[in-house]
Amino acid sequence: MGQVTIYLDDETERKMVVNAEAMNLSKSKWIAQVIQESLVDEWPKSVRNLPGSWDAFPSLEAIRETADHDVDREPM
Repeated sequence: MGQVTIYLDDETERKMVVNAEAMNLSKSKWIAQVIQESLVDEWPKSVRNLPGSWDAFPSLEAIRETADHDVDREPM
């Protein structure tokens, strides 16, 4: 388990102590909980909603209809 030293101004420390005591946690456990809640494990919803959101983008079928046919390979 890692250790981290942080420096807080007096007002921020006072608010942290009040919150930690209200949650019946040590300052260290309260800080660890706040950090864990702030970590992002997945893409934001705004990014997850992007696929399919472009109306002007052609469908796969439309792209395939306009594509040229491949050239035959040369014999080996």
